[in-house]
Amino acid sequence: MRKNLLLAGGVFIAALFLQNCNSAKNTYVTPVTFTYSKDIVPIMQTSCTPCHFPPEGKKVALNSFETVKDNIGDIIHSVTVPKDNHKFMPFKNKKPALTESQIAVFVTWQKEGMPN
Repeated sequence: MRKNLLLAGGVFIAALFLQNCNSAKNTYVTPVTFTYSKDIVPIMQTSCTPCHFPPEGKKVALNSFETVKDNIGDIIHSVTVPKDNHKFMPFKNKKPALTESQIAVFVTWQKEGMPN
């Protein structure tokens, strides 16, 4: 009986100590906010030039905040359709396809209200 009482007491004390050992307790996650100028422009310049950047561009101009904002739905669609789809961008694989993380930047930027 005394063994059981000591064991129960030891478990209780250990539980009290472990309760305060939560490393995530003081961990704060800073939300990531994507902006046009900091995050979207570099992807657009790498993957969409020269076709969508005048004066050389012959397609829809996507070289400004307003034009990208107005066309974000089409942009996301074009980079996520299957590669054999005629609407896939970059067209005819002239440039490497966007990575999953680059696509996620566009999707998140749209969901966040497309800040400049």
